[in-house]
Amino acid sequence: MNLRSALPLFPCMVFLNAISFDPSTAQEVTSSSNPSEKAIATFAGGCFWCVESDFDRVPGVYRTISGYTGGTLANPSYKQVSSGGTGHLEAVQIFYDPNVINFEKLLDVFWHSVDPTDEHGQFCDRGESYITGIFANSSEQKRLAELSKLELAETGNLGEPIATLIKMAGPFYPAENYHQDYYQKSPIRYELYRFRCGRDRRLRELWGKEAHQGITKE
Repeated sequence: MNLRSALPLFPCMVFLNAISFDPSTAQEVTSSSNPSEKAIATFAGGCFWCVESDFDRVPGVYRTISGYTGGTLANPSYKQVSSGGTGHLEAVQIFYDPNVINFEKLLDVFWHSVDPTDEHGQFCDRGESYITGIFANSSEQKRLAELSKLELAETGNLGEPIATLIKMAGPFYPAENYHQDYYQKSPIRYELYRFRCGRDRRLRELWGKEAHQGITKE
């Protein structure tokens, strides 16, 4: 049975039914309002719980924020984004110290923590809000992202075309409070979701020993 089709009952949203949450609305964060613009990377890699958890374990990363970006609807809710039609992707803003880690290394971590060949979602999560993307916060980030994508494609190691979109970053809307640091707030539910979704199993199939490359902190 296909790994993805075998796990349709365990998308990120299913596990929300079992938790209580703060129904605070998302608020826009733009690069122009953030003084750390040059030290921010914005990646979409499927369920943002997992992306946030992974990048929190990368040396040099000191803050992450789960949210929504890429669409046209201002201040979207999780329900609106996950239902489709907003154009938004689940994404994570990654604040990092460029004296410890650079953007090129973060790109390397990103590629090895997702399935960039999947154009319809990630792992058990299907739909437009779960596709992979790199949202560049500068023209230099965009250049580096496009170069890394080209270099990865030229290796032919993945066997399929790379579907990850690359575009300039627009408004970023932080997700509701209950999504932030979800892996820390609800570790058992998070680990159960991640296991059932088959994320790590698929990454090992795709990348072998290079899966989770650069994710080292406990």
